[in-house]
Amino acid sequence: MNSILFDSFTLGSTTLDNRLGVAPMTRTSATPEGLATDQMVNYYAKFARGGFGLLITEGIYPDNKYSQGYFDQPGIINTEQVQAWKKVTDAVHQEGGKIFAQLMHAGALSQGNRFTKERLAPSSVQPKGEQMQFYGGEGPFALPKEATNEDIADVVTSFVEASKRAIDAGFDGVEIHGANGYILDQFLTDYTNQRTDEYGGSTKNRVRLLVEVSKAVREAVGKEFTVGIRISQGKVNDYQHKWADKEKDAEMIFGQLGKAGLDFIHVTEYEAWQPAFPDGEGTEATDAAFGDGRSTLAALAKRYSHLPVIANGGLHNPEKAKEMIQKGEVAVITLGRGALANGDWANRVKSGDPLEEFAPEKVLSPNAKIKDFEA
Repeated sequence: MNSILFDSFTLGSTTLDNRLGVAPMTRTSATPEGLATDQMVNYYAKFARGGFGLLITEGIYPDNKYSQGYFDQPGIINTEQVQAWKKVTDAVHQEGGKIFAQLMHAGALSQGNRFTKERLAPSSVQPKGEQMQFYGGEGPFALPKEATNEDIADVVTSFVEASKRAIDAGFDGVEIHGANGYILDQFLTDYTNQRTDEYGGSTKNRVRLLVEVSKAVREAVGKEFTVGIRISQGKVNDYQHKWADKEKDAEMIFGQLGKAGLDFIHVTEYEAWQPAFPDGEGTEATDAAFGDGRSTLAALAKRYSHLPVIANGGLHNPEKAKEMIQKGEVAVITLGRGALANGDWANRVKSGDPLEEFAPEKVLSPNAKIKDFEA
């Protein structure tokens, strides 16, 4: 019945056993020094054992400057951290799964950085909302400093060096975190980016850093290592945000990323099957391709990037997941809450067994913190 979910698929140089993945979910269960723990080994291996073809890690900080977002977040900045991650990747591979490292620079949304109390952003703009208490934050976010050209170059370098270390750690690929309000998304977002140089103003300028990071990572790791990027409209501190120019923005953002050497784009919305811009009409071209001009973000990503798309957002209903793949909008789907509720979701669906409902109290414990918004 759901056979298409279990077809193999190749992203870049990585062949997945099926089209089912586990979404990146912040956990803050590393050591204070950013080392992956045995608990994390078990967490990721469980999903591979449960039949998921692809696992994407929680956000990993890529440098010892401004990138760390939370205390007890894992990093990949030194040999010790690489070796700790090697235990995770080995365990996943032993269970038959593939695993990508998600590289995340928190920028202005950092609420716990052991290296500095300063926060970096495209512009010195106060972030919306308040820090997440669940991750040890309290009160408003700190006012960040505006990134200099040197700071921007350092951000690019941090993603490049972390990608190289991800190879050493045994990962099958990397996902550049360009979503959810972290630093690359801060450059992309109109109200957090007030720059007047080549990184600010037009959508093409605001997506420039995401493109530069993608190209630099691709050049550094070569063609035999899978590289993708995650994109969203909503943010951890601004769930309802939508791109101001709607489909025109989507065309520019995904069009530019489609030429940046990436192997996939991972889009996340609260409900992935809903229109990206519910109150807007599409272009004639999109109307012709998708019917009514109310395309999903995944469909727009596919249309304008011409890359395989991973979709995330409320797809724990197997029929919803199957439908998006059958429509040709996405190649792979990722689950957060559905995977937390059913570590063996893939195996259960394949065998026709019932699925458990997501129950936060079962997974949101002090020793294994997981945030389900991004999933």
